[in-house]
Formats: sequence, C-alpha cells, structure tokens
Amino acid sequence: MTGARPEVREDAFLGGRLRLYQPLSGHRAGHDAMLLAAVTPGKRGDRIVDFGAGVGAAGLAVATRLAGIDLTLVERDEVLADLARRNAVLNGIAARVRTFDITAGAEAFAGVGLGPDSADGVLMNPPFNDSERHRPSPDENRRAAHVAEPATLDRWVHASRRVLRSGGVLCLIWRSDGLAEVLAALGRGFGGIAIRPVHPDADKPAIRILVRAVKGSRAPLRLCPGLMLADETGLPSKESCKILSGGQVISL
Repeated sequence: MTGARPEVREDAFLGGRLRLYQPLSGHRAGHDAMLLAAVTPGKRGDRIVDFGAGVGAAGLAVATRLAGIDLTLVERDEVLADLARRNAVLNGIAARVRTFDITAGAEAFAGVGLGPDSADGVLMNPPFNDSERHRPSPDENRRAAHVAEPATLDRWVHASRRVLRSGGVLCLIWRSDGLAEVLAALGRGFGGIAIRPVHPDADKPAIRILVRAVKGSRAPLRLCPGLMLADETGLPSKESCKILSGGQVISL
C-alpha cells in the first residue's frame, strides 16, 4: 500500500477503549491482533516492540492495558505506518513508529534505535499463510499481510532474537498447522516456550496458536489448555469476550 492516503473507517476495539483508523480495503486488524496483545506481558517502563504493526492495533492494545511502557511500532508500508501514527495520537498513546522491513540487517535496526539487546518484549503477527497451499488474494495489500515466504518466520524470529535482551519475551500468533515451523524457528536462542491453541469451539481443531518464548531460557516447553472462541451454543465464549473487550489477559 503506497501513495495517497486511503479511505479509512474508525473502528472500536477493547470495548471502545481503543479506536483505530483502518483502510476500507486491504488487510484490516481483528481478533488476531487483540489475542496477540492479550498474551503479551509487560510492566511500566518496559520497552515493547511490535513487528509488522500495520495500523498499530496489537501494540496500541498492549499500551492501552499497560500504562507507561516504551512502545515502538515497526511497519514497512508507509501508508499503514502513517495510520499507526494517527492512531497513537487518536488514543493519546506515546509511540514511536519506524518504517522499514523486518528482514533488514542489524544496521537498519540500529539506525532507528533498535540495537542489539535493547527490548524487553517483542510481539509479532507475521504473514503466515503458505503460498503453496493458499490461493493468494488479488489485493496486493492483503496478499503482503497474509502470505508467507518459506523463510518469513525464521527471519522475523531472528530479528526479534537480535533486539531482545537476555530474558526478554517474544510473543507471536501463527496458524495452528505451522506448529513445527514455530518450534524450529524458536529452537535457536529461545526456551521457556508456552503454547496455547485457539479453537473456534470445543468440537473443532485449533486454527491459531499463541506462543510465548523467552530469550536464553532453558525452561521446558508447556502446552496450555485451548482457548475456545465460541461456547456450546455457538455464541462467543465468556473467556473470549473478556479477552477481546480488554477485561482479561491470556494466561500461559
């Protein structure tokens, strides 16, 4: 997405506590961003970096919950980065927005103040659909946001490993059938991995996994109980409603 400002709509998240300008067409933030935000830990003064921030949904949702964090939003698309800046102002959140590609080298990161061992937490929702198994969207912006190249996850995890301090936490959301890819990528430099599957309901397989990992940890992997988005009646579950409204974090 490049060029002139797109047509936008203002959407409400977290029960109306977070409002976001989003393009009318192309990729739009939704449940995945709010689930990722809810699984991201932190405290006042922590430096949190949102990779592939888009319009800032996940990172700004974290900042809405955790007052006083030092937030940086990283987005390669200049138009989306501009919306992220506008959204930070709209919500009264102090956030730096940096426009460059996550797969860039260490010098690019250092040039925008993201040097090695400088962050307490990284959250990311990389493009995760397999280009060989999913028909790509004809919309260029949706395609860039959703379709992964073979090395996408490895490159994003490598970048997070570089900027995180020892003991820093990486949180990500990924498709459930890509669990092996996630574990392989995190096998270099991360431990204390906790995974929570996300199911449409109790009768259906997981569609997403929420993952938290600690740089340099030697703690064993933990597979947590699944999160059900809907209950037995087909309505949103009480837990998912609390999470998506910002009233509850996701425990791992």
